Amino acid sequence: MTNYNWNYPTTLWVGENRIKDLSLACNNLKISNPLFVTDKDLVNLPFVKNVILELKKNFKEINTFSNFSGNPIGTNVDEGVVVFKKNKCDGVIAFGGGSGLDVGKAIAFMSGQSRSIWDFEDIGDYWKRANEKNIAPIIAVPTTAGTGSETGRASAIINHETGVKKIIFHPKFLPSIVILDPVLTVDLSPRLTAATGMDALAHNLEAFCAPGFHPMADGIAIEGMKLIKKSLLTAVNNGKDLNARADLLAAASMGSTAFQKGLGAIHSLSHPVNAQFNVHHGLSNAIFMPYVLTFNKKLIEDRIVSICDYLNLDKSFESFLKWVLDLRKELNIPHKLSDVVEKSKINLNELSKMALEDPSTATNPKKMTVDDMKILYEHSISGELFN
Repeated sequence: MTNYNWNYPTTLWVGENRIKDLSLACNNLKISNPLFVTDKDLVNLPFVKNVILELKKNFKEINTFSNFSGNPIGTNVDEGVVVFKKNKCDGVIAFGGGSGLDVGKAIAFMSGQSRSIWDFEDIGDYWKRANEKNIAPIIAVPTTAGTGSETGRASAIINHETGVKKIIFHPKFLPSIVILDPVLTVDLSPRLTAATGMDALAHNLEAFCAPGFHPMADGIAIEGMKLIKKSLLTAVNNGKDLNARADLLAAASMGSTAFQKGLGAIHSLSHPVNAQFNVHHGLSNAIFMPYVLTFNKKLIEDRIVSICDYLNLDKSFESFLKWVLDLRKELNIPHKLSDVVEKSKINLNELSKMALEDPSTATNPKKMTVDDMKILYEHSISGELFN
């Protein structure tokens, strides 16, 4: 039998208005001068300003860094590290969606390094190059329910010079305390609720289908999918439903926990599109999902059928696929990549090569070639699923 390493996530404080415990979280981690990291779209919103004002009641100084937006690049992290060091910060509060969490985690990590961030790409044992002594503690507070970055040991950062999204990994990227407060997600628009929810579904689904023996990850992934099936449409149609919002926050954290087992071609295809065309990651995952499902069908059909009862679906691959297609339609998710990116701008050869080289490719159920990636992109442009 092959040997495996299993890891499970960190301390999570879950519940309505748990954001009020943010100062306590800092105290528990002995953070006296935190850097509050969130993106430029969030930092000026009233609820974020209120969070910062509450922090200021308990700390002499609260510095913020927000000079980035979706799909962050390496220079964003570099700039944040300068702010962190200049103000002699001793911890990071990573606040927001995937970009805020990824940048915050990367700043905390890179504040203790002398090498380039690209030296810690998720390849082999590159993470062992890091100086672990001065990595700052991290508190993660997600305001979307998609990436699950709050329970992840990596950040997705674009290398602006190459246009390639890289996965930067180290075990200490994992936040020490996570606050899951559904109140923070109630103002998320229906469009972003849908896209981030489909991102969480992609994480749980690909983790479950990834090869390898990891029954704990499989169990978490199945329950994550059930929570999404139960609550995603509810949250999209009624954003004030805190129970639905809490289900989605849990499902997102579960997806990230589960995908330590692996991801697959949904993510391999998405990452180049995110980097090249600035398409929202959850949206691209949703678009590619049925094409990859049908492409992998022969190798995953039995596994998909095995969970249909638990998801209250007819016991067939076709029933599961129909649920995914119907869900996308109800969420107004486009069916084709060419609905969000001009066909004339798509360089299939370049994208296919980038997709093949993506770290997610290694754990796709079916072994991939560059021609496979090209065919998948072609189908996603034409809208034709595999038979």
